[in-house]
Amino acid sequence: MNSRLAAVVFGLFCTTLSAADNITPEASKPESRRLFTAEGLPTDNKFFPIAVWLQLPQNAARYKAAGINLYLGLWDGPTKTQLATLKKASMPVICAQNRTALEDKNDPIIAGWMHDDEPDNAQSLGKNKGYGPPVPPVSITRDYGSLHTADPSRPVILNLGQGVAWDDYIGRGVRRNHPEDYAEYARGCDIASFDIYPVVHDSPQIAGKLEFVAKGVERLIGWTGGRKPVWNCIECTHIGNPDACATPQQVRSEVWMGLIRGSRGIIYFVHQFKPVFREAALLDNPEMLQAVTDINRQIRDLAPVLNSPTLKDQLMVRVSASDANIAAMVKHHDRATYVFAANLCNAPSHAIFTTRSTNPGASAECLGESRNLAVQAGNFTDDFVPYAVHLYRIPDE
Repeated sequence: MNSRLAAVVFGLFCTTLSAADNITPEASKPESRRLFTAEGLPTDNKFFPIAVWLQLPQNAARYKAAGINLYLGLWDGPTKTQLATLKKASMPVICAQNRTALEDKNDPIIAGWMHDDEPDNAQSLGKNKGYGPPVPPVSITRDYGSLHTADPSRPVILNLGQGVAWDDYIGRGVRRNHPEDYAEYARGCDIASFDIYPVVHDSPQIAGKLEFVAKGVERLIGWTGGRKPVWNCIECTHIGNPDACATPQQVRSEVWMGLIRGSRGIIYFVHQFKPVFREAALLDNPEMLQAVTDINRQIRDLAPVLNSPTLKDQLMVRVSASDANIAAMVKHHDRATYVFAANLCNAPSHAIFTTRSTNPGASAECLGESRNLAVQAGNFTDDFVPYAVHLYRIPDE
């Protein structure tokens, strides 16, 4: 998380089944796991995971109305009451594999299993006792084998800390500046995720630099070899910084930076610890709640596009300044080419996009912006304010 306080709180939030000492070598291999079966996450290309972290099941209907389609983690759970409440709201959950969960493992409301949060961070030794080293990657791989053995039908998610995006994170303790650990951690899961919250961050190295969200996604995909879905967490409250909070536009930028870099799922972190504790702070902020709802609606509408293959070597992007960085992704779906682009710099930029569109009279529709750009010989141009996101749709001939 963005502070030691949050790391400690998160560490207390999640409970998983202890790893078995004896597992078969085959069970410990990530490649042996089947992803997304009927008992796990939906395989429909209209489904894109939009999760909320560790929230009360009683709020599931309100989150569902905001476009959330998945719970991740349950406080002191899962319990039978929690699962029943989520089932009533038709809200699937990825949760700890405790005894109650295993007794109800045929319940389709359980979409997957999770490790303890942020094992890559220095681990608390108890109140006033300081911190020990991170959990070794080999322990995560062993636990993964145990989770898989108990239920091979569902995916296992591992959420990692901000060291994914920032090598110098002091919260990793003795493993600070050891990014080589992450390829080993990634072996112990089916879905890898991470969190970093730039707007509320307390380090000047990160504070306000939204591009670290995109950087973390890109690095984690590299460490998984591109063979596993990568998800990422998004800030939308003060968290632990009473003097800073992401704006709706910054939240949208972080979401789309992650998606453009290849994230396959979004996790909203909605807690607030300061100035006062609020477990569901997003629900208490009408402006942010509306913004998140709008973002989620657009993701849902574009889910078939996002779930389609990314086309490589189909797009060239040129920018006006040598230090500018426009990230872009191109897709083709339902007789149209989609270009999703984000400015990864806190500076304005002008971009020239060159696509392989064969429609000589095409125009690029700017989704959600009520404007169109002319496409001439496969080229179109646009301006980007700092951290701007533009989404384009170019119909086929």
